[in-house]
Amino acid sequence: MRVVKGIWLATLMWAGSTAVNAEQASVEQARDALSKQEDDADSAKALEEVFQAAEKSYTLLKQGERTLTYGFDYSLVRDTVIETVRTGNNVFSVVGQSEAQHTFTNSFTFDYGVWDNLTFSMRLPMVAKYDTERELDTYSLGDISASLRWQPWNAARGKPVTTLYATLGLPTGNSPYDINSQTDLATGSGSYSLGVGANVSYLIDPVVLFGSLGYTYNMPIKDIGQVRGGRLLEEVDPGSSFSLSMGFAYALSYDVSLATSYQMSHSLKPTFSFADGELEGRGQTSAVMNFSLGLRTSPERIVNVNAGFGMTEDSPDVLLGFSMPLDIKGLKTQ
Repeated sequence: MRVVKGIWLATLMWAGSTAVNAEQASVEQARDALSKQEDDADSAKALEEVFQAAEKSYTLLKQGERTLTYGFDYSLVRDTVIETVRTGNNVFSVVGQSEAQHTFTNSFTFDYGVWDNLTFSMRLPMVAKYDTERELDTYSLGDISASLRWQPWNAARGKPVTTLYATLGLPTGNSPYDINSQTDLATGSGSYSLGVGANVSYLIDPVVLFGSLGYTYNMPIKDIGQVRGGRLLEEVDPGSSFSLSMGFAYALSYDVSLATSYQMSHSLKPTFSFADGELEGRGQTSAVMNFSLGLRTSPERIVNVNAGFGMTEDSPDVLLGFSMPLDIKGLKTQ
């Protein structure tokens, strides 16, 4: 169960990392609706930037623009691992073990505007994980991901904005199939993944509504050669997953916004191939409620703080995090 949950968490992270995009023309709409004066242009720009920080990637970058964002995330997963162990003469026994995994992730996300309607992103996570029940810990690079976001149609006032995305996940973290599950912790999924989906957003000033649908294909993992429960595990097909999210962001002022989102993911049944046969796992459904606050701390910086909680047995129990842009000399275009 722990391995399957780890696969789902990696999937959700990538699936949750593709948030919803809103139109570039939202600045003008906000100006008309709030009846601001012409000399309030800077405030309108501030409102747009706060929206972007509260629910990342509302708008795509202009061609040649570059941004670097730092993010910190914490999650708590409590679970009881139940494993069937062969003790000899084809006799099996059931072993139960409690675990409480605390995961701290420091990530850096680089975004580059290839064209005005196409943005390339790469995310580099560094993971520290602790299991307080079993007194285990690990520090390692997580799974790196790269993505493309494409807006096929120009934004038009009064119409929803659609953005398509594709994400590639790389198994650069510690794989759960390369470690000793009794003494080590995994920081990655162990498999390559390819995700596609669509984001839709709609501005009803001062509220932005958003939603997304996604599909992720997790590639099979072969030549494992790991002993699990007294049996030799040779291959794993993690199974595909589907994701859904929806929510809204509300501007309290030009410097503060609140966002609420609901995220749901369903993973199909994984298949474990042992030397003496196959074992099919169970599908899992996860649901998370997330709340975030976007706050401008300086003219050039907006900090986004979020908190969430799981709503199903297969979800993380607690989610906390924040993100902020990094201003590195030479990174931004003049």
